[in-house]
Amino acid sequence: MSKLRLRERARAPTDEELRGIPWLWQLDEADRQEALAHLSVGEAQPGERICRTGAPSNFWFGVVGGLLKMSNDTREGGQITYTGVPPGAWFGEGTLLKREIYRYNIEALRVSTVAGLPCEVFHRLLDRSIPFNRFVMNQINERLGQFIAAREIDRDNQPDARVARSLASLFHPVLYPGVGQLLRITQQELAWLIGLSRQRVNQALTVLQAAALIRVEYGGVRVLDLDGLRRYRIG
Repeated sequence: MSKLRLRERARAPTDEELRGIPWLWQLDEADRQEALAHLSVGEAQPGERICRTGAPSNFWFGVVGGLLKMSNDTREGGQITYTGVPPGAWFGEGTLLKREIYRYNIEALRVSTVAGLPCEVFHRLLDRSIPFNRFVMNQINERLGQFIAAREIDRDNQPDARVARSLASLFHPVLYPGVGQLLRITQQELAWLIGLSRQRVNQALTVLQAAALIRVEYGGVRVLDLDGLRRYRIG
């Protein structure tokens, strides 16, 4: 891993990377030009933390490519994983709005391209751009629903259902528009996010594929019935 921090390795985004930023193209020309002047991207290495508990919130981050996870450390030295953060996701707006320190860690599970918008630019856009406000408000509303669902998943003692609903959350069309129908993820990465063994996740994927809800493909999982995944129950 490079000794330089992600911010120090940052570069200007390519045109293709910019096309994958959903909120950018909702802005009027003046606001879009200001955002373009301040957006930067960097490649995070596996295990590298983009956000760290207790650190100041200086950027609004988005995933251009790769896969991140949101987690926290327990007092016993373990780790609690809250959710995966796939391509198309932007996160941390609640922390930025309150100008707080981060209360969670965001870590790269594989080499990931991460975009950042400085906090002050984020607030300037909030002050004057109605489309930007709508995007951020929608993000917060959808994320609230996601975390309520995550609490329900944590209480589910049916591993197959837990895998189904955890997978469904990673295909969220509003929060993760870059995923589409195919999520590039390994079974080990999925096991880390869900908190089950890789072997148990493999069994669950076999069951869900037999139910015609997903199709396991080389390098990822394709969703065939998103509503079915969300509602999946045994018995």
